[in-house]
Amino acid sequence: MPTKLLESLGGKLAEQWVANLLTPAFVFWLGGLAAWIQKFGWHPLEQWFTQLVEPLQIAILFVGLLVVLVTAFAIQKLDLTVLRFFEGYWSTWMNPLRRWLLKQQRKKLVRLDQRWQALAIKRDQLRQAQQDLTLEDLDELLAIDWQLRQAPSQPERLMPTKLGNLLRAAETRPTEKYGLDAIICWSRLWLVLPDTIKKELQEARADLNTAARIWLWGVLFWVWAVWVWWAIPVGLLVAWFAYVWMLEAAATYSDLLESVFDLHRLTLYKSLQFPVPKNPAEEKQLGQELTEYLWRGSDRPYPEFTQPPKS
Repeated sequence: MPTKLLESLGGKLAEQWVANLLTPAFVFWLGGLAAWIQKFGWHPLEQWFTQLVEPLQIAILFVGLLVVLVTAFAIQKLDLTVLRFFEGYWSTWMNPLRRWLLKQQRKKLVRLDQRWQALAIKRDQLRQAQQDLTLEDLDELLAIDWQLRQAPSQPERLMPTKLGNLLRAAETRPTEKYGLDAIICWSRLWLVLPDTIKKELQEARADLNTAARIWLWGVLFWVWAVWVWWAIPVGLLVAWFAYVWMLEAAATYSDLLESVFDLHRLTLYKSLQFPVPKNPAEEKQLGQELTEYLWRGSDRPYPEFTQPPKS
């Protein structure tokens, strides 16, 4: 039994070492080594290393591996900071830029909405004549509809960035559809979700965090420009790739969040013994009451709790 336990722990540790070696941190430091070699040559490094005694060589390799692991862990802690920056949660000194970007966002959404309305009217008129939009107009209508869904419907809820609007739209849609405040209700809803749904959400969130982390590594790669010129274009390419990945991951994560409320919101009502809405009109009112109850509590005699299901 002890032997099997040690073998199991050793296998898991080996997997963790390999996983960490394959992280962007390892690529970052490997790129730095390549930049140093290109600048100063391989021979001086090889000569210095081979002159060391074997225990010191092992110690240096161990320290190098430790640096990779420590920096990987440190950068991972900045995932949320990077994401909040791209969402548009900035310091007050950036307020002029924030206001200008919000103004541009509003203008863009007004143009999109006006074009969508024009195409929708044209579609309705053609349907009355038993005709339909051309494929080009239909594609444009669907594309605009998708763009409008990626931003909050209320102008005052807009964020200055595309990523911020993606996530803000996911936060506000449960309120618009069901009267449930996503931020207040989410922690309670999470506790009653099936494990398979939790896993899907965790994987989507991890994908978003990974994209933010790789973006930061790409920016940090510019530090090697002190030795080689190609560090800047490589860093820019990695940062651009990570940003595109970030937007795609945020769209997937947002869709999953909305879907969770679509499919599992009634489980929250039942778990809290709140009366389950009977129709959409009633649901918005009950959703607002449930949100208020979770946020502040209540001493009112209504709504009456339902009886818990018999086990």
